[in-house]
Amino acid sequence: MRGYVNRAELKMIAIFGSILLPIAILCYENKISIGSITSFPLFVMLLLMLVTRNIEIPITSMRTRKAELLSQNALVLEKIYSVPVSEELITPKERVFDTKLTINFAGVIIPLVAVVYLLITGPITESLEIALIITVITFLASEMIDGVGIEIPDYIGIIAFPLALILSPNNADSVIFTSSILGILAGYIASLLTLDGEKNGSAYISIGGTGSFKAIYVVALISSLISYYT
Repeated sequence: MRGYVNRAELKMIAIFGSILLPIAILCYENKISIGSITSFPLFVMLLLMLVTRNIEIPITSMRTRKAELLSQNALVLEKIYSVPVSEELITPKERVFDTKLTINFAGVIIPLVAVVYLLITGPITESLEIALIITVITFLASEMIDGVGIEIPDYIGIIAFPLALILSPNNADSVIFTSSILGILAGYIASLLTLDGEKNGSAYISIGGTGSFKAIYVVALISSLISYYT
């Protein structure tokens, strides 16, 4: 667990939580779903993603550079991204991080399980075509923030909406969800693989966590609501 609860984190929880309340009502009335994921499992998935957002699964470590001015910007980064940058700067090595690479449970494991299920039970071709487009755009739009990790725009998943409505209007909710999740994660991993650790660094880099969780959760929420109209 890397993140901690500060004002920015509380705002995020409040916003997402306020959206979950009407979604809970719609799920109770069986009015929304994502493909073959019916109302109750859908609400459980959305709730679990929010509750488990700080669970990180470590997979490996790598060496990355500590930016010289990072200590001056640490407090600002903490307020924006809700990560303890000042704490993480205190390491035996002055110039480099022993960067821990982790997988976020809420941002990777939960949505990927849903994606696999939807691909088995729903349209595959359209989802993979749009996912490829989102992968490229995510890769181009991603940015390595020193002390934080790789960041992608929070609303990058909306690119899938018009494409899904054109290619698969009857299954738009499922295609939006699967293509966006796959595209965001693939684009993030592509950015990670091309990261120059000699130029940028962070104590942690979280796939599906800090810097990308919001984008993934926004897609999950909006895909759910889109199903009301499709």
